[in-house]
Amino acid sequence: MPKSSAQLLNASEAIALTINRLNVGVVSAYPITPQTKIVERLAALQAEGQGKFEFVRAESEFAAASIVLGAAAAGIRAYTATSSQGLLMMLEVLYNIAGLRLPVVITCANRSISAPLNIWNDHSDVMAARDAGWLLFFAENNQEAVDQHVLAYKLAEKLNIPAMVNVDGFILTHMSEAVKLPEPAWLKKFLPAVKTSANHLNPAKPETLGYLVGPKDFYKFRRQLDLDLSAAAKLINQEYKNYQRLSGAKPTANTLINNGLVEYYGPAKAQTVFVAMGSVVGTIKTAIDEYNRRPLKFNQAAVLKIKTFRPWPTAELQSLLNNQRVIVINKAISAGSLPPLSSEIAAALSASKVKLQHVVAGLGGQDITIDHILKLIKTKNDNKVLYLE
Repeated sequence: MPKSSAQLLNASEAIALTINRLNVGVVSAYPITPQTKIVERLAALQAEGQGKFEFVRAESEFAAASIVLGAAAAGIRAYTATSSQGLLMMLEVLYNIAGLRLPVVITCANRSISAPLNIWNDHSDVMAARDAGWLLFFAENNQEAVDQHVLAYKLAEKLNIPAMVNVDGFILTHMSEAVKLPEPAWLKKFLPAVKTSANHLNPAKPETLGYLVGPKDFYKFRRQLDLDLSAAAKLINQEYKNYQRLSGAKPTANTLINNGLVEYYGPAKAQTVFVAMGSVVGTIKTAIDEYNRRPLKFNQAAVLKIKTFRPWPTAELQSLLNNQRVIVINKAISAGSLPPLSSEIAAALSASKVKLQHVVAGLGGQDITIDHILKLIKTKNDNKVLYLE
């Protein structure tokens, strides 16, 4: 895939420039920290004549989600972005978008949920929407954020299932690093313009969407969404492979497996494996590289990165994790139960011999350092939830 030269961009700029290259027809949003820089850049591109989309200023996140719902129902490629309380305000519409099988794409610049008020990063916001019926992607770095947005539209439009790309607020949205943006000419081949069909609203042929149904039919709709979302794993890997092949991307050193759902980094027979999502994976990689280089050490470490939280990669987890010690890093809690990522891991590996250590870290933007990761390798596994301080 021909790409432009690397540019020094934060994730907000990189995402906005990528969306502008994806033939999006409607962008609507309401500002909220740390998402605002994304839509500010898109608004500027449109005002300067560089963006061919319609930018609709909404009076709330609920309105922004409703606007892109309507645009997608009319057969227009649509986009919005939000964070934290804004995502919660969209939640009712997110369920509608999924139930109507509309291929909307949203960026969630992940941020904590009040109260008390906190504007820093964790994954509390997206976990409130995990059962809405969306494809849920998590980016480790700015380049992955760019690539996942392209894939999100490709998959959403093939599956008629909306997609959300999660980027850690401030850690990625405001951090600059080298990013290569896909060239517009190649994108048109990989992601052709949306074709209107009989399934889209047309003023000449009025139809009703989201009409009232009884229990029997409601069950069929929701069940079909569940089946299609679960079956999406195969297509995600297929399209990711196509994207990697066309891009000419080279495998990363120390990476055992890397597909659209997961990435395993480190030695194949590591006795301790971290499981995590988002930007913290970069810290974990650095820590285990340092740990694995230490002399007279027999317990090597690795990290399994979850790229796709929905659909949940059960098969990959069961294949890669068998009898190791597994340390699950959660950046959200589920009050009164296991944290969200831990509960998914525990269910997927219930028949295995893994020893699970559940860790809650980074809540409200609390630092997760290399030293924290190294200490966790030595921490006694007692199957209780450990809060990292």
